[in-house]
Amino acid sequence: MNYAFEPSAPVSIPMADGKTHFTVRRIYCVGRNYAAHVREMGFDPDREPPFFFCKPTDSVVPANPSADAQIPYPSQTSEYHFEMELVVAIGTAGRDIPVEKANDHIFGYAAGLDMT
Repeated sequence: MNYAFEPSAPVSIPMADGKTHFTVRRIYCVGRNYAAHVREMGFDPDREPPFFFCKPTDSVVPANPSADAQIPYPSQTSEYHFEMELVVAIGTAGRDIPVEKANDHIFGYAAGLDMT
């Protein structure tokens, strides 16, 4: 097959064992999901419901715990937000999953740093 541009390699993050990688296929995010942050961003938590959105997988920057991660951003940036996030890695596909079965689909958890 001829590509105009070479396809990107799959995005993955190293796991705690140091040998295995978890392939990142989709990134689902929840916005405005706690009142203090909603107010901080200038919205009313009583009027604005949480919402879901996706980020591209190439926004993942795996970080080696023993080194500084380099995250490129535009040099004219004057406002750079960051926050810790709970990352839930889904390991089993599903749809319309009953609440009592949701944990059966979780592969594991990680800490993530959201840089906006």
